[in-house]
Amino acid sequence: MNFFILDPVETKKNNMTIRCAWVSDDPIYVDYHDKEWGVPIYDERLLFEFLILEGAQAGLSWLTILKRRDNYRLCFDQFDAEKIVRYDDAACQKLLANPGIIRNRLKIQSVLTNAKAYLDVKQGFSNFSDYMWQFVDGKPIHNQWKSHHQVPTSTALSDQMSKDLKKRGFKFVGTTICYAFMQAVGMVNDHLTCCFRHGEVLDELFNVEAE
Repeated sequence: MNFFILDPVETKKNNMTIRCAWVSDDPIYVDYHDKEWGVPIYDERLLFEFLILEGAQAGLSWLTILKRRDNYRLCFDQFDAEKIVRYDDAACQKLLANPGIIRNRLKIQSVLTNAKAYLDVKQGFSNFSDYMWQFVDGKPIHNQWKSHHQVPTSTALSDQMSKDLKKRGFKFVGTTICYAFMQAVGMVNDHLTCCFRHGEVLDELFNVEAE
């Protein structure tokens, strides 16, 4: 994958849109960055979906997963945990033969394991969203990174999330995966300050709070 780093001064001179340094010129990546990445998500099913997809990414690029996201939704019943926990060996074999997803036995099995853990969490909390958002006290953290070199791959909070998820039986939830998850679902706003989305995400949050 080819990454490019935009210089704020030059891009403004050329009237170009400034994005985070990790965004390639692939339309799928651009659309995801511009519309989804860093936007707070509170829907518990969607949070579960992102946790699964981040785990599937392990060792791969996020673009690889994005290109397969629709297939994942189809294969895993729109990430309905109640249905996933009932998958039998035949269903797992069918998943392993599906070229539309990452055919890694451990990753596929982890979806079933995580579905059970997800339902268990819901027994002890009002919902899965409340459980996940507790790690940032229920509100997004807005960082002020000026360079992609400053953006961490893990933090003390992602360490805490990873440790607790593992204790509850979740798989493929290391601290790096957890931090990527936190970035994706808007628990942290890690858009660079020169990126046009940094301010937009902040404005969107203020507008919601003002309603």
